[in-house]
Amino acid sequence: MTWLITGGAGYIGAHVVRAMTTANEHVVVLDDLSAGVADRLPADVPLVAGSSLDATLLKRVLSEHAVTGIVHLAARKQVGESVAEPARYYQENVGGLATLLDAAAGAGVERFVFSSSAAVYGNPDVDLITEDAPCAPVNPYGETKLAGEWLVRAAGRAHGMATTCLRYFNVAGAAEPALADTGVYNIVPMVLDRLTRGEAPRIFGDDYPTPDGTCVRDYIHVADLAEAHLAATRRLSSATSAGDLTLNIGRGEGVSVRELITLIGEVTGDTTPALVEPRRPGDAPRAVASAARAARELDWRARRGVREMVESAWQGWLLHHPAAARR
Repeated sequence: MTWLITGGAGYIGAHVVRAMTTANEHVVVLDDLSAGVADRLPADVPLVAGSSLDATLLKRVLSEHAVTGIVHLAARKQVGESVAEPARYYQENVGGLATLLDAAAGAGVERFVFSSSAAVYGNPDVDLITEDAPCAPVNPYGETKLAGEWLVRAAGRAHGMATTCLRYFNVAGAAEPALADTGVYNIVPMVLDRLTRGEAPRIFGDDYPTPDGTCVRDYIHVADLAEAHLAATRRLSSATSAGDLTLNIGRGEGVSVRELITLIGEVTGDTTPALVEPRRPGDAPRAVASAARAARELDWRARRGVREMVESAWQGWLLHHPAAARR
């Protein structure tokens, strides 16, 4: 089999490529390099620079590389940006997916893994979020992921394509420093960025109904997430695979924002007290996955803890920001 990985030069995508090539899967990457970095990829992995909105390019790539399965990670993913630019998010996230699925159907691709998000749930008031929880996204980014799931399932039914939607919770860490997250959009790099600049980490609200008043989240190591993708592709490649599967990818354990910032201080040696600011609209008090279905269906479980996430993220941050080591 040959798997096309869209967005494969990105932070998560490069980890998926690493997991799959280590397992001797044959892959080809499509990435427009707007956020991806070509140097993250092994030298023997073909990289096609381009967008999933380009139907002509997709047709050529699927044919030339004899693609039999697709892992679709390419998407815009900044919540705030999605609020400011909803049309762009629908065009790229949903439009790009529609173009890709149409090309896949035309090429006879029978297996499709879709990168979804816990953002599809919105703010459910439950201790553990199962895949059967109602979906009520509170921002355009989450809406595009939910619409993407609908589209993937519809295409699967129409074209006999076996599909899997993976709903990521909060991703952190790095399998190796060179693959670390270079963006400053997720909480761990955001805290590291502020500490590097001599500024206090920020906590948005400390009056939530949680043990320490700060939001509680489920953090998943990016290497565990990549292994979940490998497990999903292996399941789709099995003779008995059919229909659609939707799975949470998380650890099933909650960590508060304050606990995470404290841990980052321990790892970096910078214990600058956090600055408490007003709540941000739309933040749920608690969002923790039930990961039981993924364990059952994929025989997959997260193996790495939060300290390992922070330590590996810090090593990656030091590689990409040498000045941080001199503070």
